[in-house]
Amino acid sequence: MFYRSIPSPSSAYLEVGPLTIHFYALCIIAGIAVAVWLGDRRLRAIDSSLLSVVADVAFVAVPAGIIGGRIYHVISSPRDFFGADGNPLDIFAIWKGGLGIWGAISLGAVGALWQYRRITRTRSDISLPPFRYFLDALAPGLLLAQAIGRFGNWFNIELFGRPLDAWWALEVPLAYRPAVFRNVETFHPTFLYEAIWCTLVAMALILLGKKLAPGQTFALYVFSYCLGRFFIESIRIDSANLFFGLRQNEWVSIVIGALALAIFFKIRGNKKELG
Repeated sequence: MFYRSIPSPSSAYLEVGPLTIHFYALCIIAGIAVAVWLGDRRLRAIDSSLLSVVADVAFVAVPAGIIGGRIYHVISSPRDFFGADGNPLDIFAIWKGGLGIWGAISLGAVGALWQYRRITRTRSDISLPPFRYFLDALAPGLLLAQAIGRFGNWFNIELFGRPLDAWWALEVPLAYRPAVFRNVETFHPTFLYEAIWCTLVAMALILLGKKLAPGQTFALYVFSYCLGRFFIESIRIDSANLFFGLRQNEWVSIVIGALALAIFFKIRGNKKELG
C-alpha cells in the first residue's frame, strides 16, 4: 500500500498472554544493546583484553541514565505529574515516554565513571585506559541508541512537530493532536529527523575518530547532537518551558553544545602543544 504520508502505529504495545510488551521499552532496550555491542567492539580495538568492560559499566550506567532521564523529564514537565490532571504515580510509568536525554547522559556518565573506576581498582587482569578513551569508544553507539530510541516516540505518537503538508509528514490521529491543530492531519516527524541526524553523526564519528585526540570524539558527539537537537526542538509543538522565546531544551542545547565545542578545541590545543 502506498502512503502519501508516514502512518502512525495502530498500537503502542503487544499483549502476549498476561504480559503487555510496550514498543517504547523495546526500542530503548534495542538501543542499549546496540550501544553496548558497538562500544565493546570499539574499546577492544584499543586493547583486545578489555572484553566485557562495556557491559560491566553498562550494568550501572544504564539504570543511572534511565533514572537521570526520568528525573530531568519530571522536573522540566511538573504539570504532567503534579498538575490538575496529573498523577504522581505516572512518574514510574516510563513506558509512556518521557526520558530527558540531558538527564540520561549526565547521570549515566556519573554512573559510568563510578563503575569504570571500581573496575580499575578491582580487576587486576586488565589495564584500563583513561576514561576519555572509554567515552570515545561509546559515543557512536550512544548516538545509534538515541536514533533507535526515537522510534519509541513514533509508537507512542508523541513529540511530533508543526503541521506539514509533504510526503514525509507524519499522520497523527485526532486523539493525539493538540486542540489548536484538531483539523490538521499531518505534522513534522521530528522522531525521524533526530534518528537520521544521530545515525549520520555516528557514522561520521566512526570515520573521523582515528584522526581525533582522546576525548575529542565524545566532545564532538555532544556538540553535534546539541546542534541537531536545537533545530529539531524548534519545530516541536509539545508543551515546554519557554525562556526569552526559546524552549528550555533549546537553551540547554546552546549551553551544553558551547561547552562541548570549547572542550573539543581545548583538547586539540593540548594535542598540538604535546606534538
